[in-house]
Amino acid sequence: MSTPQKKAICLYFQVHQPFRLRRYRFFEMGHEHYYYDDFMNESILRKIASNCYLPANRILLDLIRKHKGKFKVTFSLTGIVIDQFRLYAPEVLASFRELAETGCVEFLAETNSHSLASLMSRERYELQVSVHREKMIQYIGYEPTSIRNTELIYSDVIGSWMAEMGYKAVVTEGAKHILGWKSPNFLYCNAINPRLKVLLRNYTLSDDIAFRFSNRNWSSYPLTADKYASWVKGLASTSEIVNIFMDYETFGEHQKKETGIFDFLKHMPDAIIKKTPFNFMTVSEIADFYQPVSLLHVPSPISWADEERDLTAWMGNELQTAAVTKLYSLADRVGKCNSDQLQRDWVYLQSSDHFYYMSTKFFSDGAVHAYFNPYENPYQAFMNYMNVLSDFEIRLNTICPVNDHDEKINSLTHTLETKNQLILELQDKLAKLERRKGGARLKSVSTKKTRAGAAAVKQAAVVKQSSIKAVTKKPSTKKPAIKKPATKKAASAGTAVRRKASGK
Repeated sequence: MSTPQKKAICLYFQVHQPFRLRRYRFFEMGHEHYYYDDFMNESILRKIASNCYLPANRILLDLIRKHKGKFKVTFSLTGIVIDQFRLYAPEVLASFRELAETGCVEFLAETNSHSLASLMSRERYELQVSVHREKMIQYIGYEPTSIRNTELIYSDVIGSWMAEMGYKAVVTEGAKHILGWKSPNFLYCNAINPRLKVLLRNYTLSDDIAFRFSNRNWSSYPLTADKYASWVKGLASTSEIVNIFMDYETFGEHQKKETGIFDFLKHMPDAIIKKTPFNFMTVSEIADFYQPVSLLHVPSPISWADEERDLTAWMGNELQTAAVTKLYSLADRVGKCNSDQLQRDWVYLQSSDHFYYMSTKFFSDGAVHAYFNPYENPYQAFMNYMNVLSDFEIRLNTICPVNDHDEKINSLTHTLETKNQLILELQDKLAKLERRKGGARLKSVSTKKTRAGAAAVKQAAVVKQSSIKAVTKKPSTKKPAIKKPATKKAASAGTAVRRKASGK
């Protein structure tokens, strides 16, 4: 390979659309098991394909051919959007495959469901990444070597999982609260496993295109390719790499064709190649050619959503938390079921968009959360989703009945394991106390009972022996001398003895 240039610019685009749910009524639970608004899903995808995916892909293909390897770009396609392409717009899938064949486009691995699985379980997260990898090989003809997580969610722990899965680099947000004085315009590495390289989004330059491009009140409006290239050039003295990450729907959908966004896309690569020292590279190429400047510590998960750059877009209120918790409480049982239809619904119900629609962040990010949102308010989104999830659970109970005994055991297993040693120690102490305090008393009581029993037995034996002698004694030939009783009571007693001896 040739020696890498000093400066690199990385263009990365996310492509995702969820399977939106139809209005599912409470009274349908247990009877109707189809949850999706097919008309809405198809119409939205066809609209975006016409406005964005197809024209933008044609522009990128032309740029790649024009610049003969000098222009490169990176994509991530969720497993769900691939399923929608197959159903509603196979020509879009073909155009992405054509881009992959140029050798100038990289595709990243990610979760199949565009889910929050990485926040719930390592096992579930790795399973989804594995399923997505197989889809990329089958439908795009590309095996990913770098990765991204849903909505660029990342932490030290999640990054270490990615490294252990064999991925060389990850893209995430250059959030201020994790960077401090550091710049997002350098390569970093995971704090737990340094083998994973970390590329950080330059959110200022990215949002200039994604959000501010058509804003007439913006001080830099209108944004031209030459103006943008001059901003990138201005970073050359203090930067090594510049990462421009955004939703692919920016081109033609979020920013309409009439704004001039496609003209900007056509001319921006030319301006950067000719007027700046930066060269276009993919995520994996940057990971291969550049050395990290330091570890990046991200103890708590970050994302690229909203001003906070945290998880509150999906788990910021009680509605969202309740829905996410309920969904993933079913995970273990779903894994034991062989129903293809149930497994398909499980994949689609995990999409993070369902929880995004429940967000109550009306003020700072209301417009963002409303985009392509099929609900009038977050409470309606919550009720509709929970109705669907309740029916899903009914079906799950039918196919994989709940074993109450096993459920109780499973729920207590973790507690028992963590407290088992303490229980054993307490039992041992209790046994010692009982032996120490009660041993003497128990022994005394036992001795008294034994002595009393022995005396009773001895007395009974004496009485019995006396009775036997009285019955078996040979009668005397001499008449017994009859003594006159001293009293009337003694005479009566003597009469009773004589009657007894004669058997009467």
